[in-house]
Amino acid sequence: MEEPFRIRKRIESFKYALNGLKTLLITQHNAWIHLVSTVIVMILGFVVKISCEEWIPLIIVITIVWVAEALNTAMEFLSDAAVPEIHPLIEKAKDVAAGAVFMSAVSALIVGILVFGSHF
Repeated sequence: MEEPFRIRKRIESFKYALNGLKTLLITQHNAWIHLVSTVIVMILGFVVKISCEEWIPLIIVITIVWVAEALNTAMEFLSDAAVPEIHPLIEKAKDVAAGAVFMSAVSALIVGILVFGSHF
């Protein structure tokens, strides 16, 4: 039987989400790079006073990079738990997930160049 909706349980779920973000930042060195990049972009956006229309694509691509990194990390944790030894298919899956993070980061860089290029 399905558990009834409870506000307290929904509030507790935020704790799990924040624990996940903490784990992401503590365990993934690339997340540190994303964090520094995010902070630099945010500061630069305020310094050059980009418009609301320019913030929108930046926020979207920043979010996409963070989501890709989080999903990549979750997939790595699950893969390592399910198959602790080296397995060629797990290795391929991890490489593809890492490639998705790379694609999102390159796209974010391109969007950043397009948005900030007109300000310099």
